[in-house]
Amino acid sequence: MLHAIFETGGKQYRAAEGDILYIEKLPVAAGDEVKFDKVLAIIDGDKYQFGTPLLNGATVSASVVKTGKAKKIHIFKFKAKKNYKKRQGHRQPYTQVQIQTITAGAAV
Repeated sequence: MLHAIFETGGKQYRAAEGDILYIEKLPVAAGDEVKFDKVLAIIDGDKYQFGTPLLNGATVSASVVKTGKAKKIHIFKFKAKKNYKKRQGHRQPYTQVQIQTITAGAAV
C-alpha cells in the first residue's frame, strides 16, 4: 500500500489513497480538488523515498468533502481568593478531505 507524508497548515499527515483526513481549514468549497506539493516522504511497502526536506515533483491530490467546525472546547480560568473567573469557548475550523492519488517524485 502506498503512503505519503505531507505537510499542510503547519502539521504533518500520513495518508494512503482513499483515506479521509481532517486538516486545518483551507479556502476551498466542498467538491473542489486540492493538491498538496509539500510531500516529505513516500512509503511503498518495503521501499522508502525521503526528501531533503521535500520530494521534487511528488504530489498528493485530494477532494474536499466538507468544511466545518470541531466540537466546542471550554476554557475556564480561575484564581483562588481573588474573585476572578473567566469562561470562554472555542470551535476549531477544519476541512475534511479524501485522498485521491499519490504521485511520487525525486529527492531535492
